[in-house]
Amino acid sequence: MLRVLEHPLASHIITHLRDRTTKPATFRALASQLTLMLAIDATRDLATEEKTVETPLESTSGRVLIHQPIVVVAILRSGVSMVQPFLDVFPDVSVGYVGLERDHVTAVARSYYCKLPPLEGRRIFVVDPMLATGGSAAQAITVVKQNGGSAPRLVCIIAAPEGVAEIARNHPDVSVHVGVLDRALNARKYILPGLGDFGDRLYGT
Repeated sequence: MLRVLEHPLASHIITHLRDRTTKPATFRALASQLTLMLAIDATRDLATEEKTVETPLESTSGRVLIHQPIVVVAILRSGVSMVQPFLDVFPDVSVGYVGLERDHVTAVARSYYCKLPPLEGRRIFVVDPMLATGGSAAQAITVVKQNGGSAPRLVCIIAAPEGVAEIARNHPDVSVHVGVLDRALNARKYILPGLGDFGDRLYGT
């Protein structure tokens, strides 16, 4: 159920994302680049069909995507940063949002917003940069299923083993695609070595 992105460029990007001296503008660009790689990796099994086209020189056959709408569900606020790469490369994408805010004392997520497109019969990708305790992601996936979605995939930039285990426990049908699997959570439920608070790094707050 866990797929870790293994590519030299991904390792390069993650190292610079971790670097505390990386400025927000660079951080945003790197996060977008890594999300594009994750989006391609997480969709490697999309169905295709054969199509004949005319090149400037001759006829040839190739493969094209079979039409199946994709839904990207971003967990606010940081998940918004992972939406655009999906929109850039896939032809039919709808976007939903689930607002979950983590209490920094209890580490329990509180829901404050939900807006979803039709989900039934669509390929669904829940995106959130950090999979720490897994509570927010598990809650968002539950919301997706309650609204007609089935077998969504979770796409994250960095994950902790505790978060992966939480998803496996609550949603064993969900595959998790991550840029890197880190060591553990600290006492404050932050990922180690991690990269700090993703939203703060992203938006310079």
